[in-house]
Amino acid sequence: MTLRLTYQPWGETLAEVADAGRRAERAGAEVLWVSELHRSATGTAAALAAATETARIGTSIVLAFTRSPMITALEALDLDELSGGRFVLGLGSGVKRLNEDWHHVAFGKPVPHMRETVRNIRHFWRHCTSGEPMLLDGEYEPMRIRGYERPFAVPAEAIPVYLAAMGPLMTRLAGEIGDGWISHELCSPRYLAEQILPDLTVGIDRADGRTRADLDVVVSACCSIADDRQVARRRAAGLVGFYATVRTYADFFAFHDLAEDQQQVVDAFRAGAGADYLADAVSDRMVDALTLTGTRADVAARIAAYDGIADSVKLSPPTHGLPAADTRAAQDEIIALIAELTGAAT
Repeated sequence: MTLRLTYQPWGETLAEVADAGRRAERAGAEVLWVSELHRSATGTAAALAAATETARIGTSIVLAFTRSPMITALEALDLDELSGGRFVLGLGSGVKRLNEDWHHVAFGKPVPHMRETVRNIRHFWRHCTSGEPMLLDGEYEPMRIRGYERPFAVPAEAIPVYLAAMGPLMTRLAGEIGDGWISHELCSPRYLAEQILPDLTVGIDRADGRTRADLDVVVSACCSIADDRQVARRRAAGLVGFYATVRTYADFFAFHDLAEDQQQVVDAFRAGAGADYLADAVSDRMVDALTLTGTRADVAARIAAYDGIADSVKLSPPTHGLPAADTRAAQDEIIALIAELTGAAT
């Protein structure tokens, strides 16, 4: 198998996140990813960078529009320094409600907004030590920096920038300007092959000199392992239910012939069930189609199905609606599986 195995550590405390990261690194995980919702991505990335030695540290994702490009660029430089050159900046747009209601920032059209954001971050990295004005026009992120000169070095090699995308336009942008593409937490080999890779190819073809080898295709996968397959399924069901409530994912569920299953979840949500507690409304066929569940052998086979389609698989334990003990048990099983597949000793 040529797939790179990567992992998103979980913990009730940052100390537990760091410990899980160390164990996953020893097991052979090549990248440790951090998300941004219940913790800040940059703070968690700093904790992992300090706790590990060899694995790359990536944000999956940090919200692109809720910080200025300059702050994002500075945080990335600090994290790259702290990790000894191991940092990967994964950016995502989030959805309109998250940006405007939770963070009070303009959302606009996310694709041109993301293009300008990435442009500004890379421009800042290239020019922040020169003392020259950094002036760029833009509809969403005009840059007007004068009188600034960073007195510290920047990495000789540019920090990789990955874009999270689900829709075709953002996916094409990832192919055009990204060093990597990161999938949604729910995906499938067929969806990746039929819906995502063609759009990535369109984006790659737009940029002179780029090839498929220039892009790291990272598929995200909620992973639940147990000797009892039904236990494994039910642990992952809450995450599926959480995302099934999002109207913009209707086409995704319909692609997998799960429109009626999604509607059952939506009905339960509208009836008053909390978004994190919809597992009972999620069918087994939804879980089987969109997550990696079952015994270790089952999940190993499901991972292998991405070989030749994706470059990396980002495994993460289920969390939605679960007690910490269940997530902790799932995490231990995933780390053990990574060690088994890489031949590492934990």
